[in-house]
Amino acid sequence: MINVKNEGIILESSENGFENQAVLNPACIEIAGVTHMFYRAVRRGDMVSSIGYCQLSGNKVVARSDKPVLFPEYDYEKMGVEDPRIIFLDGVYYLFYTVYDGKNALFAYATSTDLIHFVKQGVISPRISYREAAHLFAHSKIKLRERYFLFDSYIRDRVGDDILLWEKDAFLFPKKIKGQFALVHRVLPGIQVIAFDNFKDLTDDYWKEHLGNLGRYIVLDPEYRFESRNIGGGCPPIETKDGWLLIYHGVEDALQGKIYHAGAALLDLNNPTKVIGRLKKPLFSPTEPWEKQGDVNNVVFPTGAVLKDAKLFIYYGAADKMIAAKSLNIKELLKELKNI
Repeated sequence: MINVKNEGIILESSENGFENQAVLNPACIEIAGVTHMFYRAVRRGDMVSSIGYCQLSGNKVVARSDKPVLFPEYDYEKMGVEDPRIIFLDGVYYLFYTVYDGKNALFAYATSTDLIHFVKQGVISPRISYREAAHLFAHSKIKLRERYFLFDSYIRDRVGDDILLWEKDAFLFPKKIKGQFALVHRVLPGIQVIAFDNFKDLTDDYWKEHLGNLGRYIVLDPEYRFESRNIGGGCPPIETKDGWLLIYHGVEDALQGKIYHAGAALLDLNNPTKVIGRLKKPLFSPTEPWEKQGDVNNVVFPTGAVLKDAKLFIYYGAADKMIAAKSLNIKELLKELKNI
């Protein structure tokens, strides 16, 4: 049994104009006992998102910026920079986030060496239409599930043929695997991984080859009831002696609408497409009032995790309105995952 403790609400919206509607979906990294939290901040009225910043000691906010760290500057992000994830690798902090222009959702990243000054590096996800992506999927040497094609037709019917392949929930592994960067991304309805030597390698041709063999790079596809609609990456993977611990989100199609849950899987250290274990039921689900009612009801959306000794703190967006946390003993979770 895994005992998941409710740590309660960590951060709420403020009177600052860039975050007076909601704060959610934080990226977290701990340095010298201080947790640095970068979070999605939503402005009331136009609902445009920026990325805010605060510091935690324990789970108490001890410092908070009154200005966003990153904000929309270019046309491709004019409606928001959203849902950050952060890792530290080879002396560089990599902050990944979603960019949204009102129609297309892609992923970009920024880098820093001090967690204060970030340099935007631009969009690196494929700029490929759903129509073209579906054509590439059809030629995958490993057959994809029908749901990949259903999401393609569903989105094009709703938005139009010119919409680009939605790419969200992207982040790096905090360690190179076989000497290469390993990056998690999400083509609905599953979670995939790419490997590359240099970010300059992520050309249109690279992505077309990847999408044409997507079945080979799938980490997880939806399997269980709590993720009946789709899944997506959550917190950047945590390295343990037993494998990479991946906390992700699963979306359930229910009578009352979509319900977002937190799931967990254990991946092989040298081959993250090899799954060692995976919970068949949610790690946690919306049960508290602040998780069940908000800007989007019934949402727990894990995006940041900090490990302190054997205690894992998971930070998540609650009902797209505020930030909350859960904690658990990582040894209990790993034991459960290994025994499945």
